[in-house]
Amino acid sequence: MEPHNHSSLAEFVLLGFPSVGRARGWLFVLLLLAYLFTICGNMLIFLVIRLDAALHTPMYHFVSILSFLELWYTATTIPKMLANLLSDKKTISFSGCLLQTYFFHSLGASECYLLTAMAYDRYLAICRPLHYPAIMTPMLCARMAAGCWTCGFLCPISEVILVSQLPFCGYNEIQHIFCDFPPLLSLACKDTSTNVLVDFAINAFIILVTFLFIMVSYGRIIGAVLKIKTTAGRKKAFSTCASHLTVVLIFFGSIIFMYVRLKKSYSLNLDRTLAVVYSVLTPLVNPVIYSLRNKELIKAIKRTIFRKGERASSTHH
Repeated sequence: MEPHNHSSLAEFVLLGFPSVGRARGWLFVLLLLAYLFTICGNMLIFLVIRLDAALHTPMYHFVSILSFLELWYTATTIPKMLANLLSDKKTISFSGCLLQTYFFHSLGASECYLLTAMAYDRYLAICRPLHYPAIMTPMLCARMAAGCWTCGFLCPISEVILVSQLPFCGYNEIQHIFCDFPPLLSLACKDTSTNVLVDFAINAFIILVTFLFIMVSYGRIIGAVLKIKTTAGRKKAFSTCASHLTVVLIFFGSIIFMYVRLKKSYSLNLDRTLAVVYSVLTPLVNPVIYSLRNKELIKAIKRTIFRKGERASSTHH
């Protein structure tokens, strides 16, 4: 049999949302609005935390990094989704597809680690309040953030290398809304059981270990909060954690179903729905959850806007 390599398939066709038909225009508008809101919301949170000295604490340091990460996380997939909804030619080059998959997974893994760091920060603040300032120093915060990004960007390298060496011949339609490992593996004209096993091992380690660590942290936090005698104290402690836990459950709930499995796919429609949840919905609700549930952040946003308004009026005078 004649050997093939990926050069026999120079590009793929991203089918995206094939069943939307005439609703394509409405879907484009909805997705565009969601993307604009995600950019504006996360950019606002990032800038306000950076500009307001009152928010220069470890918790907000991590929230600002999460908002910054979400800007890039959505940029890897949504612009291409929008372009495909408008275009009849929904192609993406082989290298472009691999790059999209790599950046999407590296940023996704970075988010897993970052949410774990945030859970550890909340655990120290609530369960070890006396030791918290001494442990969670600005230097440790910076090191933890750098570690999250570094580990995240190293994680998918082996998976991408393995996929790049697979032969793709003939059928080139990706049954998904963006390039990803499971739909790519289903197009390879070779046994991909090694790839599926490697993907499962890496994803299970990243997702399940970080999720377990977060759940243990929150189990201890809830135990400590229930011991707080005052209702106001309990309420304040729960409200700071509830927002983070909501983000964690939405994000991890969808990625566990999508990536911690030994099957290439459950069903194409379920895969697309889950992909919308973790690639569009989670980055969209992050700014809403963190700003609307957080009085300190709302006050800081008002202060920043008010200061800018004062500066603008003083320059006019």
